[in-house]
Amino acid sequence: MNLTGKKAVSIFQESVLDWHKKEAPHPNPYAPATIEATLFEKNHIDTIQWHIEDEIRRPDIALDEVVALKRRIDKLNQERTDLVEKIDDFVLEIFKGSKPKETARLNSESPAWLLDRMSILELKIYHMEEQVNRKEASSEHIQKCQAKLTILSEQREDLIVCLDELFQDYRNGDKRMKVYRQMKMYNDSSLNPSLYKGKAS
Repeated sequence: MNLTGKKAVSIFQESVLDWHKKEAPHPNPYAPATIEATLFEKNHIDTIQWHIEDEIRRPDIALDEVVALKRRIDKLNQERTDLVEKIDDFVLEIFKGSKPKETARLNSESPAWLLDRMSILELKIYHMEEQVNRKEASSEHIQKCQAKLTILSEQREDLIVCLDELFQDYRNGDKRMKVYRQMKMYNDSSLNPSLYKGKAS
């Protein structure tokens, strides 16, 4: 597998466009158990969550619907975290043969969390482009959104470079990969007091 920043972005873009065409679950076009399929699935979850986050902010939404949506968001967040950790497993496997130098440095975030940011960024760009193209919007609104879109597009290019440079540092042994699992507690009935206390009673 030769994953690059541009390749990752293209997979995220493909997922975003595919979901917005159908607004429904869709088949993953990549071979199962590959990093490409996992990246596509990761962005698919991000896309669904993006729209639920929009929906939950409606001022007219009923309280019981808010609760139901919040539970969906919690579930999606857990799935998102699980997929991020799965992506890091792929990257660990890719670079298992690389030997870090004695002077090798750690990175503040793992490659998968950088890819997570890149996935969310593609959603920001897609929806900011929607705002720029809104026919009924004021010229002031469009100008403001265009300025934001320019910054987001620049950030995309910067993150592509960051990912490629990080991978190159792993290959050269200039950085060593170390992964810390998220160890989320709120969904675990043995770690969240609000869950295990209620269960005991």
